[in-house]
Amino acid sequence: MSLFDKIDKNRVPTHIAIIMDGNGRWAKARGLERGEGHKEGVNAVRRVVEAATKASVRNLTLYAFSTENWNRPSKEVSGLMDLMVYAISRETADLKKNGVSIRSIGDRNRLPEYARTALEECIRETAGGTRLTLILALSYSAKWELSTAARQIASDTIKGVIQIEDIDEETLGNYLTTRGLPDPDLLIRSGGEQRISNFLLWQCAYAEFYFTDTFWPDFDEETLYEAIFEYQKRERRYGKISEQIERENNNSSH
Repeated sequence: MSLFDKIDKNRVPTHIAIIMDGNGRWAKARGLERGEGHKEGVNAVRRVVEAATKASVRNLTLYAFSTENWNRPSKEVSGLMDLMVYAISRETADLKKNGVSIRSIGDRNRLPEYARTALEECIRETAGGTRLTLILALSYSAKWELSTAARQIASDTIKGVIQIEDIDEETLGNYLTTRGLPDPDLLIRSGGEQRISNFLLWQCAYAEFYFTDTFWPDFDEETLYEAIFEYQKRERRYGKISEQIERENNNSSH
């Protein structure tokens, strides 16, 4: 029996964020070049997008390339950019057919022009998708995002667009690249590491964390459903106590 059958379909996370880690180690363990791990990782993305859609997840954010990744050897960075363009071009038609809309977060200006063009074309082509929003974090880091938001808020304050006393959590949220999206309910990291690596620091303030030793190229439908199943075992209190949550759940069920 698939874990999909055990999932409570009424309590599926609205937004899942994934740090896709372990491509290089997966390849090394098989005596392959790191690039082969990245290629196999693209297949894992396809599996997970299909599984998330099947489970009625509404938003899925994938940490595809961090601002720190620009520091990797130029050959690997170039290979990743080429692979991204290839994958986007290959998958656009199916994404569109399956009701998946693409969105990106991150410093898109740092991407090579050919990669940026392919990404923007995919975003336009899939804009009508309503089943799942797939957010690709490319050239992204949370510290970059927060410092950019701070500059924009400062600039708009000087211009009189906003007043200092009006700046609150909602204001900052509206200046982030994820504005309009719900915060992640569940953050998954593959590959065995237990850190969030500068990813959605503001947005994951109340996310449940799930770490798995599975390398990303081996990540499949069951791995995702296992994470969702584990998430559903947890009590999400948001600062309240268990008894309050229980009363609220009882009231909402009547």
